[in-house]
Amino acid sequence: MTMLCDYTVVDLETTGLRTRADRIIEAGAVKVRNGAVVERFEALINPGRKLTEQIVELTGIRNEELAEAPGIEQVLPGLIDFIGTDTLVGHRILFDYSFIKRAAVNQNLIFEKEAIDTLALARKFLPDLESRRLPFLCRHFGIPHHAHRALQDAEATAALYEKLRELYGNEKDFTPRKLVYQTKKETPVTKPQKERLYKLLDQHKLILDIDVEKLTRNEASRITDKILSTYGR
Repeated sequence: MTMLCDYTVVDLETTGLRTRADRIIEAGAVKVRNGAVVERFEALINPGRKLTEQIVELTGIRNEELAEAPGIEQVLPGLIDFIGTDTLVGHRILFDYSFIKRAAVNQNLIFEKEAIDTLALARKFLPDLESRRLPFLCRHFGIPHHAHRALQDAEATAALYEKLRELYGNEKDFTPRKLVYQTKKETPVTKPQKERLYKLLDQHKLILDIDVEKLTRNEASRITDKILSTYGR
């Protein structure tokens, strides 16, 4: 019986939980060979919008740090190259995959993966625990963990996977499964949309927490409509 020993663990921090509306602010990944971490990837990412106080408190990432960070367009190719042909491992991996896949589609990059989800494994083999969240599982197994930073979460998830594989490993439950997330390419904000939006912001003396230059066409339309409905023309 052969189980997955070589893989890449990926973890993201984001501006929120909505794949269609939120953005990646940090990516962390560890490459594992024969059960041991052999390489690491870590990057902060400018999401083009201000973080909420809740996200700042949760992650410890500050808006000032992200202002100097590269955009997802610069970081994503390196992350995909780091992952290479590896199978993914992650805790609620479809969440992280969906954000990466959406960003990849927007950049005309191919990103199709199989994965093993440590959350699904924990639900299967540890049904009596009061929680299957990553911090709780790390405390349960004595795994060092600094929660809500991408690289540290990725390292902790690798250790968790190895512990679960050691205790419960079997061919059926530890078989990678294809990840499925359907998304379409988003169209960047158009020049006329930007001009109209800037005009409205100036007219009504408004300041956005989002960088107009990094909006999608749909986002720009929603913001414009909201301003018009609130303040009029």
